[in-house]
Amino acid sequence: MSFEPSHLRQDLLREIMMARRRVYRVGSATPTEELDIPEIGRLWLKREDLSQVHAYKWRGAFNKMAILAENGCTQGVTAASAGNHAQGVALAASRLDMQATIFMPSNTPGTKRAAVAKHGGDHVTIRIVGDTYDEAAAASKKYAKEHDLITIPAYDDLEVMGGQGTVADEIVLSGSGPFTTVYVPIGGGGLAAGVACWLKAYYPDIQVIGVEGEGQASMKRAMDAGGVPSPLDYVDVFCDGTAVRQTGDLTTPLCAELLDGIITLSNDLVCAAIQLLWSHARILPEPSGALGVAAMLKQKPPSGARPIAIISGGNVDFEQLAWIARRAGIGLKRRRFFRFHIREETGSLIQLLEQALDGINIFDFQYGKLHRDYAWPVLGCEGTDAQFAALDRQLALLGIEAKEVTGEADVDFRIIHYESDLWAKPFFCILEFPERPGALFDFMRVVGQRTSICYFNYASTGEQVGRALMGFEFETESDEHWFKALLEESGLAHHPLPLETVRRIL
Repeated sequence: MSFEPSHLRQDLLREIMMARRRVYRVGSATPTEELDIPEIGRLWLKREDLSQVHAYKWRGAFNKMAILAENGCTQGVTAASAGNHAQGVALAASRLDMQATIFMPSNTPGTKRAAVAKHGGDHVTIRIVGDTYDEAAAASKKYAKEHDLITIPAYDDLEVMGGQGTVADEIVLSGSGPFTTVYVPIGGGGLAAGVACWLKAYYPDIQVIGVEGEGQASMKRAMDAGGVPSPLDYVDVFCDGTAVRQTGDLTTPLCAELLDGIITLSNDLVCAAIQLLWSHARILPEPSGALGVAAMLKQKPPSGARPIAIISGGNVDFEQLAWIARRAGIGLKRRRFFRFHIREETGSLIQLLEQALDGINIFDFQYGKLHRDYAWPVLGCEGTDAQFAALDRQLALLGIEAKEVTGEADVDFRIIHYESDLWAKPFFCILEFPERPGALFDFMRVVGQRTSICYFNYASTGEQVGRALMGFEFETESDEHWFKALLEESGLAHHPLPLETVRRIL
C-alpha cells in the first residue's frame, strides 16, 4: 500500500462517510459476533446474512438510488444481478417509490428470484435473460439506453462502494476491535474496496485479505495482469454471489492499493466452512458468504490473532444443501473415496470390510459386477488422519490394491458401472437399516455365506435410516429361498423392485 492515499481512495472514504446518513433510513446495523470453532480458534463474524435482504448488497444499491432521489431523479432504473444486488435494488425501489427493471440470468436460484419479487412488489419488473450474468448485464445496458434509464452498477461505482463500506463502519463501532485481519469475499471488488478503505483508516495495521473461489478468481487475474481488469474465460458459479467474470475499472486499482493479499479456495473447502458454521453456531451462509471462514480454515490464524470474516450473505438455495453436505467432509479432509481391486467371489466384499476397513465409517458404496474374476468397488470412507494412515498400512499388509478416486467424475456423479450379462437371475431390493456403524454389514456377513452381491448403491443421507439398492445372486434355488426367508426374519424393512424396473436395469 502506498504511503499517500490515492485520490480515488480519498473519494471513496468521503462516499462512505456520506453513506452513513442514508443507508439507515432503510436498514439497521447487523451484529458482530464472537465464535470459537475448534478447527480454527477464536474468531469474529460480521453477520450480513441477518440484514433485511440476508446480504450486504442493499447498502450500495440504496445509497446509489437515494442519491438519485435526492437529485430529483424521476426516471426509472435498471440493474443486472444473479440475486443479492437485485434484492437491494428492489428494496430501494420500493422504499424510494421508484421503478426498477431487473435483468437476471436463467440460472439464478429460485430463492433469490422470489426474494426480489417480495422486496420490490409493484415497483419491480423482473426479466430473465441469458444463461450468465454477462448476458443479463448486456441486456440491462441495452434496455437502459433504449428507455433512457439509469443503470445501478453492482460494484464498479463509488456511490455503490460507499454504501458497502458502511459494513466496515459498523465493525469499528461494534467495539469488538481492533482486529488483526479481515477476510472479505470478492466478486467484482466493491465490498472489498469499501471495507478495506474504511478499516485501514481506523486500524492502520489491519491485514485485509480478499477471498475468491477457484474458477472465479477475477481479482487475482487482474492483479496478475498488473492491475488491469482481465476477463476470465470460464466462471464457476458455485459461489454465485461472487461469480464475476471481470473486476471493475474502479474496484481494481482500489483493491490493488488496499488489499494485503488474495486467497483462492476450492468449493470443497467452502462446503467445509458452511458445515462448521452450521455445526457450531447454527449459521447457514450461502457459499460466497462462507468464503472468509473457509480462508481461515486454509490459513489457520496464529495464536493471539483477532480475525474477522464478513458473512456476506445467507441466501443459500435449498437444492444446494445436498451437494454442500456431500462435499463438506472432503473439504475438511475427513472423507475420501477409494476404488479397491479385489477378487470377484462370494465373501470378498465382506472380507474387505472386515480385514481392511474395520473402524472406518462407510458413507458411500458404489459397486456393480463388471468381470467374472475381479471386482472394483468404490467406497466413500470417513475417518481421521490417523485412521487413514492405518488403512494405508493395512491395505499394504494385505496386498489389496486401492486407488484414491476422490473428485473423479464418475464417482462424484455416482455412475455405477456394471455388466448385466454377468448376472444370473438377480434379485433386487431396497434395503432399509439403522444408520449406525456396522448395521448393514452385520446383515451382509450373514447373507454372504450363501449369496453373491452383484450391485450395491448406497449413500448416507444423514437420516436415522439408511437405504441401499442391492442386487443379490444365488447359485441354487435353495440359496435364494434361504435368503428371502432370512430377509423376512431379519426385521429390516425391504422393498423388492418391480419386475419392470429390474428389466430396465438389465
